[in-house]
Amino acid sequence: MSGAKRIQIPMMGRPLCAGFPSPADDYVEEALDPARLIVTNPASTFMWRVVGRSMIAAGINDGDYAVVDRSLTPKADDVVVAVIDGLPSAKRVVRLRGGRLALDFANPDMGPLILDEASEALIWGVVTWSLTPHRPASR
Repeated sequence: MSGAKRIQIPMMGRPLCAGFPSPADDYVEEALDPARLIVTNPASTFMWRVVGRSMIAAGINDGDYAVVDRSLTPKADDVVVAVIDGLPSAKRVVRLRGGRLALDFANPDMGPLILDEASEALIWGVVTWSLTPHRPASR
């Protein structure tokens, strides 16, 4: 991020109600640089564009942007970028009986992820944020 222009976005003082409307405060609490909020380790953080619906139960949708930190150690319930047979893919880390960790989809319409004995899987990084565009920029 060095050399990039930082953008400060005003942060409103009162939380945004997503239920019944409530009066908004007329003041700004602080200015927030979104990159500083979502990137805690710039040297090991990357973004990926998500394609597909295998992670919808984790709140990650087709077209989202996944923020991935390679410096984190994956643990149960994390979403990770796994490189399976050379292809990067978002997967959920699950704990099996006996305490072992495994990878799976986060979509109830998909069966369990089963890798054959010849498959290679490597955890590339941990997804720390997903960003959903609600009004995608025109191309």
